Amino acid sequence: MSPVPEGRLRSLDVLRGATIAGMILVNNPGDWGKTFAPLLHAEWHGWTPTDLIFPFFLFVMGVAIPLALASRLERSDGAMGPIYRQIVRRTLILFGLGLVLAWFPFYDVTWASARIPGVLQRIAVVYLLASLAYLHLGVKGRIWLSVGLLVGYWMAMKLVPVPGFGAGDLSPAGNLAGWVDAHLLGAHVWRHAPGPADPEGILSTLPAVVTALAGVFTGEWLRTKPGRADTVIGLLVWGNVAAAAGGFWGYLFPINKNLWTSSYVVLTAGLALVTLGVIYYFVDIREDQAWAEPMIVFGTNPITVFVLSGLVAKLLYKIRWTGADATVITLKAWLYTHLFSSWIPDYFASLAWAVVNIVLWWAAMRVLYTRRIFIKI
Repeated sequence: MSPVPEGRLRSLDVLRGATIAGMILVNNPGDWGKTFAPLLHAEWHGWTPTDLIFPFFLFVMGVAIPLALASRLERSDGAMGPIYRQIVRRTLILFGLGLVLAWFPFYDVTWASARIPGVLQRIAVVYLLASLAYLHLGVKGRIWLSVGLLVGYWMAMKLVPVPGFGAGDLSPAGNLAGWVDAHLLGAHVWRHAPGPADPEGILSTLPAVVTALAGVFTGEWLRTKPGRADTVIGLLVWGNVAAAAGGFWGYLFPINKNLWTSSYVVLTAGLALVTLGVIYYFVDIREDQAWAEPMIVFGTNPITVFVLSGLVAKLLYKIRWTGADATVITLKAWLYTHLFSSWIPDYFASLAWAVVNIVLWWAAMRVLYTRRIFIKI
């Protein structure tokens, strides 16, 4: 635990916190069958506001990489060992926490079907690769890496034939990423996925690295040109250009969160740039932070609240008993019925449950924030 560093980029905390709040909102409806469409992922091709949350988090993580590592590089005098250890340590902790979330409460998990990929697992791998790219590649090298990953992934998904389906099949059952996951991960994937691919699978993690690299470029820019109006203009202009390019690319390579397609990477990076630009203008240039404090509370302990909210959500499903009519009742269903759905219309009851989750977790994180407790991974 450590205090918030002086000179912290507050807009980054705001965007990170808003992203975490969005994760809690969309991951915790009262009733999945009674959820407003914008709070659900697109079934396959296309996107909804919910599909922006995960890439925004990877983008924010990328922005933080140069902000966190640049000063350490300057102090290292060429000794890279401590920096490597920090990166590997964080990678392993994030991956381990992801497995804990996937397997908790452990007693009903068998190795034959235990899921290995996941949100935190992808964050861990992307963080490792993006950090190494920042340390060992210059700007041109990272640009070539990004282009190579995006174009290479596009060509592979379009040109490499999948047995039984041929080349270019982007259906849930016939895409190349799904075939790779099926052969390398087998049953160790999310069992609710629309096809054999895991939403955080192996091949689709490669373009996800570019989402973080877009953040790395942005972090370097903000570090060298802080607090300037032309920086905001640059964020907005480049963000709109990227979002438009991603949209057009989507006609050739459909925007798809499950496959993390190259068009999806470019679109979401552009929208993240625009969002950060707006927040940066108000929070870091105009120093108008009062309205953003709730998001700053989330943004200074993001992994903590993500993990704890996930564990509690699973507990509410796992605590159960048999009712008078021999039906199994979960604690989550009992609370939701008695406190929300019994008197609020169904879709609004489901939304109210999710919003109350955000409020309660904000209150818990507010306690840590006011006591200056910031849990670093």
